[in-house]
Amino acid sequence: MFRRILIANRGEIALRITRACKELGIETVAVYSEADRDLLHLRYADETVCIGPAPSSESYLNVPALIAAAEIADVEAIHPGYGFLSENSHFVEVCQSCNIRFIGPPADVIAALGDKVRAKEIARAAGVPDVPGSDGPVKDEAEALAVARQIGYPVLIKAAAGGGGRGMRVAHNDVSLVNGFHAARAEAESAFKDSTVYIEKYIDRPRHVEIQILADQHGNVVHLGERDCSMQRRHQKLVEESPCPVLSDEQRTAMGEAAVRLAKAAGYQSAGTVEFLLDRDGKFYFIEVNARIQVEHPVTEEVTGVDLIREMIRVAAGERLSVTQDDIKVTGHAIEFRINAEDPDAAFKPSPGLIETLIAPAGPGVRWDSHAYQGYRVPPHYDSMVAKLIIHRATRREALATARRALEEMCIEGIATTRSLFLRVLEHSDFINGEIDTGFIDRFFGQQR
Repeated sequence: MFRRILIANRGEIALRITRACKELGIETVAVYSEADRDLLHLRYADETVCIGPAPSSESYLNVPALIAAAEIADVEAIHPGYGFLSENSHFVEVCQSCNIRFIGPPADVIAALGDKVRAKEIARAAGVPDVPGSDGPVKDEAEALAVARQIGYPVLIKAAAGGGGRGMRVAHNDVSLVNGFHAARAEAESAFKDSTVYIEKYIDRPRHVEIQILADQHGNVVHLGERDCSMQRRHQKLVEESPCPVLSDEQRTAMGEAAVRLAKAAGYQSAGTVEFLLDRDGKFYFIEVNARIQVEHPVTEEVTGVDLIREMIRVAAGERLSVTQDDIKVTGHAIEFRINAEDPDAAFKPSPGLIETLIAPAGPGVRWDSHAYQGYRVPPHYDSMVAKLIIHRATRREALATARRALEEMCIEGIATTRSLFLRVLEHSDFINGEIDTGFIDRFFGQQR
């Protein structure tokens, strides 16, 4: 096991990793930007290092600064958390060249799965169903039109290196396809320095269901059930739950087995997520792999009892998975609500500032993962999430009741948050009945006007 780890992240995930390391008896080195001197996990780390100014490009994305901090602090490994450099294959290569273990997948696996075209090729070779579309990158308008006419409109134009909805356009006819093709390429070039796009069939009103996987360096791969992440706004998840309310046991088994096949075919190691779209006929299609820990990992931890962060660390140290597929049992129902510093009634405008009052919910079935505290100032430079409220109860109905109670109990003053949105959503019959899809939030706000 490692003696000392550097945590290359901030916020609640940095605190989550710090806690896991403490339980494993591992010393931690926390890095921070000049805007993050009051982060909560800095109080609990064994050593802290400032790595640069507030902009993430000069701090949390600054590879030389991170490596210098790791070498000076004499760490054996780096945990990247999620976001920032967690899926950057170049960073993994640099860590390896400096004899520092990266707590995540190998560089070549991250590179292959980070290219959505290559990831689809791996999925197809493993017999995993994917969305019908182009066989690879689409080079020009003529090829784009040919593919769209072959699979039929509507279609989705997607950046090969994309994520978070960037470099993505829906087209319903030839004119919108041509316009969307150029717009997606331009956005992809700006966001990812890679204008490569591909085309796939647009699935109307799907659910977004993902499978959590774990894999070690000895060829062992398991899945830990699914998470339904259908409640989204502009491809950004707001609420996640496990198990998915509409999956049958047969679908659940098939989806889990498909995720394991893909992970084995890719030579995967560490924690990761295989994401699928589920159509209204119950068919599922592979869309991508997130080669890192997910924001919503506590949902899976609650229903399986498996500590995913600890497993990541153990796997990176060369140990075998602590569980087999037969060991994994899903118990009860868990839901996670992302408490973001945003105003849902003002087009989700960011709401940085001083948290004047913070009363965290508690009681049976409630987990609160947060780096925020009363007197903490939410900076404007980073992701707006300040907390995750996770509920775990015996049934979904009980989980919803506890969620209402916990959200009503929660009090954050001084900034706007998404709490008010979730209280309204919990009264909506479609959500109560589990009858939502990825367009639910857009329709919900249309109904509110």
